[in-house]
Amino acid sequence: MTVLVIDTTGPWCAAGLVGPDAAWHEAGEPIGRGHAERLAPMVQALLKQAGIVPGALDRIGVATGPGSFAGTRVGVAFARGLALATGAKALGISSLQAWARRADPDRHWSVAAIHDARRGDLLWQVFTDGAPVSGVERGGVEDARAALSAYGDIHMTGSGAVLLGADPAHFIVEPPLKALSALTGEASHDAPPPAPLYARPPDAKVPGGRDPEPVA
Repeated sequence: MTVLVIDTTGPWCAAGLVGPDAAWHEAGEPIGRGHAERLAPMVQALLKQAGIVPGALDRIGVATGPGSFAGTRVGVAFARGLALATGAKALGISSLQAWARRADPDRHWSVAAIHDARRGDLLWQVFTDGAPVSGVERGGVEDARAALSAYGDIHMTGSGAVLLGADPAHFIVEPPLKALSALTGEASHDAPPPAPLYARPPDAKVPGGRDPEPVA
């Protein structure tokens, strides 16, 4: 299976590719902003490096957040557009699930993947032996601490883990591309198209009573 994965949910613009020969290729750089301009040339260069044409892609996995609102939308839109053009299957993988997989690749632990959504908010999800055992939950530091205490000895990872006392060295800032690739390869073929996972609902109403775009 030829799998392309993309992560633009944070300051990094990154992509990884595994071909039929199982060789791994990746590219990425911390750019802060400008994912829309950088992503397509990066993927094009990666495909060329691997000697793979776009039409040979079987699956395209994309990190769906939580994370940067604009960056996440860029990645999801690109994955869906490339899938439409190539016939590949586009799949969304939450950043929480990818962080947990990277922290526990052999799937032997209980892992809490925690996202720092700023403004005192955290999003977290718990995985045991690689499988989710909770939904995505949202709250403050004390809410998270109370919720996670029910799981006993638990490994914490993610951008918000340090706020709960985790060693910052336990979280790698680079995108979890290999974890994304593994999860993309394992996903059910009838999984729905990728869609962004937002950290917060809209903060205000726009004229006419419509909700503005949510906040990542």
